[in-house]
Amino acid sequence: MEAISHAGTVLGVLAKDGVVLAAEKKVTGKLLDMSLAKDGGYGGSGEKIFLLNSNVVAGVAGWTADANSLINYARTAAQRHLLMYNEDIPVEVLAQRLCDMKQGYTQYGGLRPFGVSLLYAGYDPHYQFQLYHSDPSGNYSGWKATCIGANNGTAQSLLKQEYKDDIEVKDAIGLVLRTMSKTMDSTTLGSEKLEFAVLTLDPETKKPKAKIYRPSEIDTLLQSEGLAKKDEDAVMTSA
Repeated sequence: MEAISHAGTVLGVLAKDGVVLAAEKKVTGKLLDMSLAKDGGYGGSGEKIFLLNSNVVAGVAGWTADANSLINYARTAAQRHLLMYNEDIPVEVLAQRLCDMKQGYTQYGGLRPFGVSLLYAGYDPHYQFQLYHSDPSGNYSGWKATCIGANNGTAQSLLKQEYKDDIEVKDAIGLVLRTMSKTMDSTTLGSEKLEFAVLTLDPETKKPKAKIYRPSEIDTLLQSEGLAKKDEDAVMTSA
């Protein structure tokens, strides 16, 4: 839990027509080769937001190596369900599978628990859009809006004030970005410090459609919300 409380913030908001996830990337060394991440293929080549299945996206906070192991396990569980039942895995069932594994690691001697919390943003025909959070103990819970990682208390109180039950995705995107700009440790928001994903329904096929934003798309989004770096710099110089 201590590792998670120092990890980059991950924030999720459930809207009536989708789910929005945003995550803060802590590792921004100048010598890191980010050329591959710049192009970022579908599914994201990031370190915080991952596609688990066509209907579930997850954001992770904690030890990245542990997270990678859990992500692989979740993807396999989702494919197993698809093979057996010929349908996408229900969101809560996937969260339960991961939590069963996490809980096992707290019970048997000689193994340490996974130092990772996850936010699951998903859709299934039974309960529509859902947002779940799970922690290293194997507990999980459903949320309308929540935050894990550093500064999660501040983010939670901001979300409590601004969240409305009938919020739509376009407003949820603004709410998420505004909250991130107030809770992130850095003074400016930019694609090198932010990962972003939205899960909605495709209007034609009526199937869930996950979009993990590329860095250039994140910058465009920040500009449209008036939170881009240029605006910040201009404010600083005028002040």
